[in-house]
Order: sequence, then C-alpha cells, then structure tokens
Amino acid sequence: MLITVSGPAGSGKSTAAAALADALGYDHVSGGDIFRSLADERGVSTVEFNRMAEEDDQIDRDLDRRLRTTARERDDLVLESRLAGWMAGEYADFRLWLDAPLSVRAARIADREDKSPEAAREETVARADSEARRYEEYYSIDITDLSIYDLTINTARLGPRGVVDSIRGFLDAYDPALDEGKQPVAGVRYDF
Repeated sequence: MLITVSGPAGSGKSTAAAALADALGYDHVSGGDIFRSLADERGVSTVEFNRMAEEDDQIDRDLDRRLRTTARERDDLVLESRLAGWMAGEYADFRLWLDAPLSVRAARIADREDKSPEAAREETVARADSEARRYEEYYSIDITDLSIYDLTINTARLGPRGVVDSIRGFLDAYDPALDEGKQPVAGVRYDF
C-alpha cells in the first residue's frame, strides 16, 4: 500500500509520516529531507534554496521526478512531501493532508529551527507563496484544492500519537470492495 502524507510546513507531516511508517512496518521517504539535503549540498538555507528554485525550475522538477518515480516503484511506503498526493497520482492508495493554523505551524518551526516565531511565520508565508506559484506554473496544481485527499486532519490539538491513531482508524475502516480503482489526478501535467 502506498500512503501519501502532505501538508504545509509545520503541520506535523514529517513526524506523523515517520511514526505511521514505523507503526505499519513500512518504509518512509520524505521530500523535505531530500529538499534539505539538496540545499545543504549547495551550502544554502531552505529559504534561499526556495528562492533559487524560483529561478531554476529544474530544482523542483528533479525533486518531483524522484517523488513520482518512488511512488511508481515502491510499495508498503509512506511518501511524504507537500506534493506527495499529487505526484503519486494513480499509484497512491491513500492521500492524507495534515494542516494547522499558521500561528501553530510557525511556533513549531521556530522551536525546531531555534528562531523567533515571528521570523518563522514570515519565512513560512514567503515559502508557501513561492511554492504555490511554482506548483501552478509547472503542473497546474492549486495546492489549496484538497479534493484529491481521502482524509484531512487539523493537527493543532493532536500530538503525534493522536494523528497516527486517527490515520490508523481511517485505514482500518478501508473497504477495498468500495474502491472504484485508481484514477490519475485530473488536470495535472507531469512534464518534468
């Protein structure tokens, strides 16, 4: 089974995806880890790397190609990134979207990255705006369209265990007899 976990920065997607993979005995692949390692290789922050990606579309396309290839080639996997649900396309069995209010996400990022909540908020908004423009330009994806997701969870009042328990409850209720088959996500251009 291929499960995608998506959501904005600070929503808890990395924590939840890793915990879910562990609980299910699945592998976990994180687009964020790939993105951060690419930024580190170039010796720049993720904010700067995002700015570079605005000028060099190959950065996003390479990352997205890796996500799509991983989705196509692997099973028993939790694939996690902002676009995992979109990039996995017809290969995804379950698409999950995690979110939380901006103030909660900024506080989490500030704590994780040892910066002020104000700086984290400003960087998070700038990053989200930049990414949304690129997703629309490259693939005709409206990141605010949550209609492709099987489950959306507001993580503001749930700890990691509560998020994973919610997802597990959903997965336990899955009835394959009701599955109408996997369909590609409509309107998305996979032109890497």
